[in-house]
Amino acid sequence: MSSPIASKRKVIPIVAEDGDHETIALYAPEKKIYPRSVSGYFSNIRWIMVWVTQIIFYGMPWLEWGQRQAVLFDLVSRRFYLFGLVLYPQDLIYFASILIIAAYALFLFTAVAGRLWCGYACPQTVYTEIFLWIEKSVCGDRSAHIRHDNEPLSTHKIARKGLKHFLWISFSLWTGFTFVGYFTPIKELGLEVYQLNMGSWEVFWVFFYGLATYGNAGFLREQICKHMCPYARFQSAMFDRDTLVVAYDQQRGEPRGARSRKADLSTLNLGSCVDCNLCVQVCPTGIDIRNGLQYECIGCGACADVCDTVMDKLGYERGLIKYATENSMLNGWSKQQTWHRVLRPRVLIYATLLLAIVVGLVFSLNERKPFKADVVRDRGVMARVVEGGKIENVYRLQIMNTTEQVQHYTVSVSGLQGLEVTTDNHLEVAPAQGRWLVVRALLPADAAEPGSHKIKFRIEAVGMDAHDSEKSTFIVPNN
Repeated sequence: MSSPIASKRKVIPIVAEDGDHETIALYAPEKKIYPRSVSGYFSNIRWIMVWVTQIIFYGMPWLEWGQRQAVLFDLVSRRFYLFGLVLYPQDLIYFASILIIAAYALFLFTAVAGRLWCGYACPQTVYTEIFLWIEKSVCGDRSAHIRHDNEPLSTHKIARKGLKHFLWISFSLWTGFTFVGYFTPIKELGLEVYQLNMGSWEVFWVFFYGLATYGNAGFLREQICKHMCPYARFQSAMFDRDTLVVAYDQQRGEPRGARSRKADLSTLNLGSCVDCNLCVQVCPTGIDIRNGLQYECIGCGACADVCDTVMDKLGYERGLIKYATENSMLNGWSKQQTWHRVLRPRVLIYATLLLAIVVGLVFSLNERKPFKADVVRDRGVMARVVEGGKIENVYRLQIMNTTEQVQHYTVSVSGLQGLEVTTDNHLEVAPAQGRWLVVRALLPADAAEPGSHKIKFRIEAVGMDAHDSEKSTFIVPNN
């Protein structure tokens, strides 16, 4: 008996000059997938996520906060604006925290219900849905699209295909423009586009991101999920028998076969599955969920929606294909029993860690000082004795104003009896700017023994309950 793989092989004979050789392809070529449109509970959730994510993505750059763009990653000045928050490269810990939160959220969602991210919020899924909607609007649904593709080349076919690709390319370029708008103020970028005066890097990234959107969502589609996305490969390490996945109820569905609506299943010895293959036609990755869980499944629930539609037409109970766990399918558990096992220690640990990190990040941001200070000894000026017999050390003080208002600061020093700052200790710093200040500290000649002494600079924000302290050393030279 031939294996299923062998039966799918495509033999391509290539006859050599002597007529004795042929080349055989060992793998079947990839077939284009034409996903059938579907409506239902999970489809509605997917489209809600499409709208939510895209309203945020396309709308956020146009929001203003005060006199600037609300969300802007200004790489030139090394400042990252998030509404009322201004972050600097020194705030890398916050970006690391956000990445850790994203990772733990992914672990949590995967442990609970598999590839929820892939099925509902992944950019690949979202943009594929949008491109499929454009394709359906221009070329028709699955059957019409297949029929049009198989038609011989004609003016009507070229016009239809041209319109589809024009809309795809326009949408992709707008996506690229929006992406760059997070790094260059989008209103300035729009003016540059209008005047055809964009910088070379801006042009590159608009077209690069646009091309990526056009290629991934228009052509590669399921190939990204099946072959390029690493998540599909290591997701099994986060699955167990109590993870919710899209599953086919074999006990109820088998044996499958066609029948009339009024047929008696017990007489025909048939299960609930009518073998209509609609679950395969709506799958964006082209798999048959009835063969069990497969790594290509992105958990979008499209097969469950279309199967419920068929069950409604036949008057059968819904849920032949549904979100369920492996244990619940084997043991016939109720929803309450299933969810009791879903909320297992592993999930609770993930949720606790995620909550703790989120609370810690929020607390840290709330307690974040409105300025940063750094003091270093001026290595170009040695400790020296100045007029009056006093000992002078010179320091360089940097103050970075992390607020968006002009701030004033005072500088004082402690650690040695009689130590004082002799330079103007009042400093004004512009909004979201940094400024260097040369600080001269004087000490009476007989106030300390020769050598190195620890001192502390105190920087206070005038009119704000905020201060910072920086340690340094004061050098007393030998006489």
